[in-house]
Amino acid sequence: MESKSPAAARHRSTLAERIYQQLKRDIVHGVYQSGEAINEKMMARKYRGSRTPVRESVMRLQQENLLRLVPNKGYFVSYLAIHELNEMYEYRSEMEGFCAELAARRWADASLMEQLVELAQMQYRTNDRAGYEKFIEADTKFHVGIAQLTRNRLLVRAVADLRCQMERIMYAAIDIGYYGEVPSREHTEIVDAIRRRDAPDARRLMYDHIVGSKDKVLQLATGRSSHG
Repeated sequence: MESKSPAAARHRSTLAERIYQQLKRDIVHGVYQSGEAINEKMMARKYRGSRTPVRESVMRLQQENLLRLVPNKGYFVSYLAIHELNEMYEYRSEMEGFCAELAARRWADASLMEQLVELAQMQYRTNDRAGYEKFIEADTKFHVGIAQLTRNRLLVRAVADLRCQMERIMYAAIDIGYYGEVPSREHTEIVDAIRRRDAPDARRLMYDHIVGSKDKVLQLATGRSSHG
């Protein structure tokens, strides 16, 4: 019987958070593929915890659409369907385009601006997995950072909430030859427009940047669906 003491409750909460973060990272990084079953007993063994914190973790990941629950079968890693990719990029292009526009009008944090200038320069070489992972981390900081320049907490949360799905897509898209010099150049152009407070140009550049990356990702997705 599990202890109900405050200390035991804190331990379970900490354990559940650790398992949640580790399992989420493994899903995002492609350790578990779309459609793969997530067995609670096996997860408890792998992540060194009991089934209770594992169950709490998978329920959270279901709410974030990284897992889906099939009645009488259990949890499975969610697929990213073509129509879902289209919807996500349609939403991102408009919402983050507005973020860039608003950031150009409102930005005041010079330190954050300098960080964005530095993040925009991040590139990676083909087949450099470690460099690619650093690029993905920098890409997340870049897009969230632009939202932070708007000084609108709802926009910051909206951008941040999408990043786990975006990182999952980017790990799957490592072989399409897009994530290198091109996004670095586009990021630099976006930051330059924001810094000189050219709101219409900032919005246009961000919109084009996201739509361009969507086209590349859909090439990958449709190619895999036709061959797999």
